Amino acid sequence: MGAKKKNSIPADKSELYDKLIATHPRIERKGASMGYTSLNGHMFSLLGPSGTLALRLPEAEREKFLTKYEAKLHEAYGVVMKEYVAVPDSLFQNTDKLKKYLAISYDYIATLKPKPTKKKR
Repeated sequence: MGAKKKNSIPADKSELYDKLIATHPRIERKGASMGYTSLNGHMFSLLGPSGTLALRLPEAEREKFLTKYEAKLHEAYGVVMKEYVAVPDSLFQNTDKLKKYLAISYDYIATLKPKPTKKKR
C-alpha cells in the first residue's frame, strides 16, 4: 500500500485559491496534492507546491498582465510554461482583481478544441 501524498501547499494560499475558484460558478478545483483547474482536457490554472499561482492566458492578455503586474512567465520543474503567468503574491491576495483574469483564462480555454479522453469505457 502506497503512502498518501502530503499536501505541501501553504494553507493560506490554498484558501485563497479556493476563494478565487468560488468566484466562477462553472469552475471546479481539481487535484489533491496540487490544485488546478481544467476544461475539456486543458489545464488553465494551477497552484504549485510552494503556493505559486499560475494562470493560462491568451497572448494579448498575457502580455498586458506581464507588463501591468511586472510579472513573469510561470516556471515549473525548470521549464518555462509559455502560456502561463506567475501571479504576484500582492495580486493573489486580491480576489476581486484576480477573478477577472480567472474568467479570461476560462474563456480562452473554452475556445480550444477538446483533447481526446484517455479513459477506457
